[in-house]
Amino acid sequence: MRLSNVLPFAGLVAALPAAEPDFIGGILPSAGPSGHEVQIDSIAYAGSGCNAGTVAGLLASDLTAVTLLFSEFIAESGKGVAAGKLRRNCNLLVKLKYPAGWQFSVFKADYRGYAQIPAGDVGTCKSTYYFQGISGQATSQMTINGPYENNYLKSDQFGLQTTVWSPCGQEGILSINSEVRIAPKDSNTAKAGLLTVDSADLKFKQIHYLQWQKCTRRA
Repeated sequence: MRLSNVLPFAGLVAALPAAEPDFIGGILPSAGPSGHEVQIDSIAYAGSGCNAGTVAGLLASDLTAVTLLFSEFIAESGKGVAAGKLRRNCNLLVKLKYPAGWQFSVFKADYRGYAQIPAGDVGTCKSTYYFQGISGQATSQMTINGPYENNYLKSDQFGLQTTVWSPCGQEGILSINSEVRIAPKDSNTAKAGLLTVDSADLKFKQIHYLQWQKCTRRA
């Protein structure tokens, strides 16, 4: 799948409120580059849940945090609903620039949406993270069992056992594959259901969500 949609960040820069420090496992992260040295260069996207013109972005003033807003990331179920609408996905490519000699691990991300899951049906939100050119990946999944009708929050936070490190150098491309899907108990008598992704907040501020380490030189 070719990623041809790139968010036009010019004019979308906005200051986001600072959060309280949130360290994984209560352990302070290793010393690393200051936040202003980590920048988001571009974001490309493609998928059935993020067609052209359906994603908007807001960047923090220091370019270390981005909020993505989706208008068509919606899985649907119900009698007469096409099977292809039971699942929606979006593939994001986030290109980052950072100081030479450093690499960082997968961060924390929050996904917010709305779910209307009929009794007996199951909704699933899944995200997979990996860096281009690096083996290994981290995956998280949340299941919503019907009946459920309310907003939801899916928060991904990875510990040391699932750490995936970026390439050493001055830039890396982080791939985030996300999907929402509904599995009806009986497709012939399925009631109307919805599962949406309204926003995804990706935090790149080192003090909050990044774990840094110096690159190891090979002999």
